[in-house]
Amino acid sequence: MFMRRKTLASVRRGSAGARQTNALACESIHKPTRPLKRIADSTVRRLSIYLRFLEEFEEHGLATVSSEELARRGGATSAQVRKDLSFFGSFGKRGLGYSVPELSTSLRDILGLGKEWRVMIIGAGKIGAALAQYRGFRQRGFVIVAAYDTNPDKIGRMLEGIEIRDMRRFEDDVAKEHPEIAVLAIPTDDAQVVLDRVTRAGIKAVLNFAPVQLHASGDITVKTVNMAMELEVLTFALTNNG
Repeated sequence: MFMRRKTLASVRRGSAGARQTNALACESIHKPTRPLKRIADSTVRRLSIYLRFLEEFEEHGLATVSSEELARRGGATSAQVRKDLSFFGSFGKRGLGYSVPELSTSLRDILGLGKEWRVMIIGAGKIGAALAQYRGFRQRGFVIVAAYDTNPDKIGRMLEGIEIRDMRRFEDDVAKEHPEIAVLAIPTDDAQVVLDRVTRAGIKAVLNFAPVQLHASGDITVKTVNMAMELEVLTFALTNNG
């Protein structure tokens, strides 16, 4: 039903009087000592895209990659790649590029992929069931710990080893299992009420598949996936690109 740019001197210096090496070395991330200013969602999405290409390069044994290559693969410009990365530190060297393993590790840290994230899906309809059964989530560290519904015919069924629970258990389960993320795969009319319940339960991040603008309170972060809108972007491209 419901579902700083602070540049790090990466060129290594020897002790006083020792011969100074001129070899260029890829720079590693410099973590800011003060909170980052707000980063645009579009930048974060591009970081995720860059990471996927870097992982592909790693699989093929490539040690370095240029900003031009990342830009070409990601549909951006080399200047955009460098700007996106500059929010988080200093990477790479002109003429050498980025170290693929080091940049991959840094982006995983930036995106919070160094730990497991516990996810609860609310709504075990077609979208919710598909999400619960998608094995790619675990590969990125997202662990589906439970799915919920209000339909008695669905409660108690299993989705890839995940039991569909009665929504009446939700608050008690959150208190026991401490999930970080909730996914709303529910009808539009129910979405705001359920979001309010999720907020009161203490979950701070929500992915919403209901095609409605939700009003979040407090410090909760809500991201809405509107599939109709994404299709409209494609039809715009088909209509206006010759």
